[in-house]
Amino acid sequence: MLSEADPAEANAHADAWRKRDLAVLWHPCTQMREHPDTLPLVPVRRGRGVWLEGVDGRNYLDAVSSWWVNLFGHANPRIAAAIARQAGELEHVILAGFSHEPGMALAEELLALAPREADRPPLTKVFYADNGSAGVEVALKMAFHHFRNRGVEGRTRFIALHNGYHGETLGALSMGDIPLYRKIYAPLLLQPTFVPSPDAWDALPGEGAEACALRAAEALADVLAVQGGETCALILEPLVQCAGGMRMYHPAYLRRARELCDEHGVLLIADEIAVGFGRTGTMFACEQAGIQPDFLCLSKGLTGGFLPLAAVLTREEIYESFLDDSRERAFLHSHSYTGNPLACAAARETLAIFRDEPVLERNRATAARMAELAAPLAGHPNVAEVRQTGMILAIELVAERTSRKAFAPEQRAGLRAYRHAIAHGVVLRPLGDVLYWMPPYCIEDDALQQLATVTRGAIDAAVHVES
Repeated sequence: MLSEADPAEANAHADAWRKRDLAVLWHPCTQMREHPDTLPLVPVRRGRGVWLEGVDGRNYLDAVSSWWVNLFGHANPRIAAAIARQAGELEHVILAGFSHEPGMALAEELLALAPREADRPPLTKVFYADNGSAGVEVALKMAFHHFRNRGVEGRTRFIALHNGYHGETLGALSMGDIPLYRKIYAPLLLQPTFVPSPDAWDALPGEGAEACALRAAEALADVLAVQGGETCALILEPLVQCAGGMRMYHPAYLRRARELCDEHGVLLIADEIAVGFGRTGTMFACEQAGIQPDFLCLSKGLTGGFLPLAAVLTREEIYESFLDDSRERAFLHSHSYTGNPLACAAARETLAIFRDEPVLERNRATAARMAELAAPLAGHPNVAEVRQTGMILAIELVAERTSRKAFAPEQRAGLRAYRHAIAHGVVLRPLGDVLYWMPPYCIEDDALQQLATVTRGAIDAAVHVES
């Protein structure tokens, strides 16, 4: 834990920082009218491990890995040193017509780690982008363009899951089904076909998670039977729909979806931006279904939380469909910082930590401890469900447990929980009225116990309405 500062002096410094910030900054995913009073702004001066030190001198447990990106702790010395070494050699070079060791080596390492199926040609090519949304854009455009290059012009549609989320750029946003993000921009968006989510929350009475997933898969089969010949790709988040409330589903859906895509010649895009790199208990979530996608989208934890980078992995057949003397067949998609050497160096060191340390084994032990500490929360009268996949644990808050009646929006239950947690030194950023734990992998038991204690208080604060 980081050191405490003189409270009075630190609070004055923090207040001055907040005023300075709000004079010039527009924060992401925020109703700025709520600052500075309703939504407390927390200026951060440094981070170490799972802890953030505020300008106010207080320590905050980063229970959400700073939007799910941080794997091995803030200011991880190995990753920081790798970036520093690279910065002394080559900070950036255009990747069109040029190459560099960090970009080549990272691509080799990612392809060696990628999910594989015994009878399916492996993923062999990597295309870099700057962030998760940009990576999804790459996969969508490649899928469409691949068919056009093969002379198949009728495949212009996409299929996505209800309650899914794939980013905020227009193509990626089109594939999402969360009204809060999609509704206002609907006139600008592509119109995919949305199919039922395999989310186990939607299981019928007496129906298990696997049966629920297979029922949703049959709905996908019905859609593909009608429009399979018009569809480029199915895009989904394997195992966990993160921004949709950390909704979780059985891997049987992935297996059946892979079979259906093959049956209809549809490409499968696995958006593992949030769930990749050990979050679900395996290196990639697709491994738990034993499937290999046609496109694997990676970002967030790829650099250990240090720098923005995305990678889209795909098959040789798809790559070869772009090879021709014509520029029109080339994939003319670019970002200025594509394959940035600093980001690639950070990603390589992140993968080296996985090689050098028993990360997945430790994660499984940590996940078991998270489950143990969260188990008492399941009995709270305003908790409908505690669910978990690996190191992602979610707590669904409701106004009435038996009926699963949601809180009225004006009650701001999630905000109340957030405010309580921040006041007690824990960063919980609810998704609506869903609290979740998604901490860095280096979290230790004392911090987990603090997280559980503060979460219990946050639930009580969320459901208590002032008279």
